[in-house]
Amino acid sequence: MIEVRGLIKAYGGRAVLKGLDLEVGVGETLTLVGPNGAGKTTLMNIIATLSKPNGGRMRVAGHDPTVDPAAVRRRLGMVSHRTLLYDDLSGIQNLDFYARMYDLRDRRRRAEELLRQVGLWGRHYDPVSTYSRGMQQRLAIARALLHDPPVLLLDEPDTGLDHHSAATLDHLLQQAGATRRTVLMTTHNLDRAAAWGDRVAILAGGRIVFQTERANASVDELRKHYDRFVSQG
Repeated sequence: MIEVRGLIKAYGGRAVLKGLDLEVGVGETLTLVGPNGAGKTTLMNIIATLSKPNGGRMRVAGHDPTVDPAAVRRRLGMVSHRTLLYDDLSGIQNLDFYARMYDLRDRRRRAEELLRQVGLWGRHYDPVSTYSRGMQQRLAIARALLHDPPVLLLDEPDTGLDHHSAATLDHLLQQAGATRRTVLMTTHNLDRAAAWGDRVAILAGGRIVFQTERANASVDELRKHYDRFVSQG
């Protein structure tokens, strides 16, 4: 569902991604960890068509993001540590705005369904500026699911989450597996990485340097590999 081969990205002559290879199968959740500056967000932005690579090739849900970005956008939802919501609009107005962009039918019904799912229906008319950080992230999750995409990109979605929002994210990931939705997620939290992904991968030095199945990834074992590869540069 997501295939990346030899991906290269540089900024001002400084290479961030150095021939990165990555694959996430249908219905699989891959959790990606790495230090600040490792290129996690750069990778996510390229897959999401928000940035262009300097080299390499990709396929996302059967499409090349560099050739047909619109087709890729229709097939993925994204949640990042920046919610990218409109603070002056209410929760339901935010969802209605994005539903129009996706040309969804029965927008009101879909927005209400998702707001109830993430526990925000009681605040659906309130401006997003009055929401807590966790509530805003829950609304961002609802927005990412509006068009029922087969691929989800979650870039540090657990940053600043309260207990309710973390539980919502847990539920989302469980549903993703049940519905065969493909998920690529980044996090700084090794405990969550070990718990959430079907596979866990470490990004360091512009490449994937280590991968393991979740069943083989105790937190202590993952931390040992993380410390070893990150200390190498």
